[in-house]
Amino acid sequence: MSRLPLRTRLVAGFLVAMLVLLSAAGAFVYWRVQLALDGGLDNDLANATSTITPLVSPDGHVNSPSADATGAGWQVLSPEGEVIGAGGTAPDRELLSERQLPRSGERTLDVGSVFRDNDLGTYRVRVTRLSDGKLLLVAVRRDHRDEALRELVAQLVIAGTVSLAIAALVGDRLARAALRPVERYRRSAAEIAGGAGDLRLDVPEARDDEVTRLGHTLNEMLGALEESMARERRFVNDASHELRTPLTLLRSRIQLARRRPRSVEDHERILDELAVDVARLTELTEQLLDLGTPTVGGSSDAVAVAEALVQRSLAADPDRTLTVTAGGRAVVGLPERAVERIVTNLVDNAFTHGAPPVSVRVRTTGSYAVIAVSDAGPGMSSELLASAPGRFTRSPEARSRPGSGLGLSLVEGLATAAGGQLRLCHAGQHVNHGPSLPVECDHGPEMTVSVVLPLAE
Repeated sequence: MSRLPLRTRLVAGFLVAMLVLLSAAGAFVYWRVQLALDGGLDNDLANATSTITPLVSPDGHVNSPSADATGAGWQVLSPEGEVIGAGGTAPDRELLSERQLPRSGERTLDVGSVFRDNDLGTYRVRVTRLSDGKLLLVAVRRDHRDEALRELVAQLVIAGTVSLAIAALVGDRLARAALRPVERYRRSAAEIAGGAGDLRLDVPEARDDEVTRLGHTLNEMLGALEESMARERRFVNDASHELRTPLTLLRSRIQLARRRPRSVEDHERILDELAVDVARLTELTEQLLDLGTPTVGGSSDAVAVAEALVQRSLAADPDRTLTVTAGGRAVVGLPERAVERIVTNLVDNAFTHGAPPVSVRVRTTGSYAVIAVSDAGPGMSSELLASAPGRFTRSPEARSRPGSGLGLSLVEGLATAAGGQLRLCHAGQHVNHGPSLPVECDHGPEMTVSVVLPLAE
């Protein structure tokens, strides 16, 4: 069955259910009609028995017009079960076996089958044990009753067969109509898999059922996949463009170094220049890997992380004008490495593109923690505030400075993955990147980059 088409399995299952239902209904109708017909025969038997019983003579014979008037047959049996008298429509042969005879009282049973002929005929028999030990069998023919039951069975079989045929036809049409959109979706999906772009499944707007909801979900999935592929293509193009420049510089420096013999001092100077280019390539590669690596779960104290990073930065470069303002605890739903990456990128950007003094402030408000890094530099234009988190986005004047334009993009990815938000603010302009959060800015007009993160529960 599992190898059959879905439409065939649906119709087969529907027909099996219909067959069981029709069989049960037919059996119930047959039982009720048989019960009614047997009730009529039992009334005739009761009347005939009450008439014939007083007419049985001691020798076991019944000779009376009243017995013949009942229209029934009778047999009088000895206590041992032998026929000693018979009359009416009953044969002279034994109708019942010895084990069918009651030990006392009365018993009603059928002789012969409804659907199989026998040489005795078919009877409904009532057996009564008389006071002297003899048995009186009163029998009525079941011919009309059995004919009615056979006709009923034939009609039920015909009606059931016709009903199953109609059910199969209707079920096949319904299954075909129900599965037609699925087949249409399959063809569209095959076209999309074959390279067709900008395709969507044709989902009727006026309907709302399981298939149409599936179509809407698939369309949403196709839209998300198309957007993801577009971002991937854009990222690959941007990454290849950004990697091309340092690789070209490396190749050019190597070619220049090989043009003429050089002293050891010249080679050392060239190696130092190559080391700078390799370091930039390494940094760019690490940032690209961080962008493509999902954030692992965990939590950390943003206050402790910020204070530790500022202390390490000042220890490495005591001339830096860097301060941190924080107090208490601010446990956020990001691992320590992710929070370190956020603070490090914001501080490095402030020193690279801004101007000292640089301040780091961590505060909590409601159910959120805010990490804000401010500097005294010229800030960003309104256009750059809106587009700065884009990958490889840099202002024209920043292209001569170190960096690849991935820092803010990485910070935004980490913040939004944790349900937070990146904010770029300067000169009274506030641009939010990420979901809308109920947190107000709390800083001056200087260039400030803030990351709002939900507190861990």
